[in-house]
Amino acid sequence: MSDERYKARQSKIKEKVDEKVAAAQIEKGLLLVITGNGKGKSTSGFGMVARATGHGQKCGVAQFIKGNWECGERNLLANNGVDFHVMATGFTWDTQDKTADTDAAQLVWQECKKMLSDPAYDVILLDELTYMVTYDYIALDEVVEALNNRPAEQSVIITGRAAHRTLVELADTVSEVRSIKHAFESGVKARKGIDW
Repeated sequence: MSDERYKARQSKIKEKVDEKVAAAQIEKGLLLVITGNGKGKSTSGFGMVARATGHGQKCGVAQFIKGNWECGERNLLANNGVDFHVMATGFTWDTQDKTADTDAAQLVWQECKKMLSDPAYDVILLDELTYMVTYDYIALDEVVEALNNRPAEQSVIITGRAAHRTLVELADTVSEVRSIKHAFESGVKARKGIDW
């Protein structure tokens, strides 16, 4: 492609992008859902929390499913003013105790509701919340109510597989992470700094 054709094509693209930028005038907090079977949903959510923290914004994180083992993101972000509320029971296939898991999820959810009603929080990550809704540890209606009544400028990120269609419909942005290949399926152990 000649330089002249390339420049003409890029000019048309720029014109369309500039039109979209000019038309985007709504200011509000966002609801983002990151779902799917691939690796990287929590990592993406934590990346947004790190970005917001870097901009001096107040952030909070609720970690459902995850255990009380070391977490690189928590090590970094908690030392930089991010509030964490961790279910700390581990994976549900390890505990196999629905009552204990429900109680633990409800304890963290009570902290989530406080954050979701507090205008001091700019960004909140509800990591692996989708499982809590799927397993009925937390009522979907209660989640929707808290999301709908949060401060207008507050953004919320929800991660986890099989996001309920109601959460998908409610969200401003939805991304699906698809697994093509995963090292674990080939017998490779989870790696510090990559997987946790």
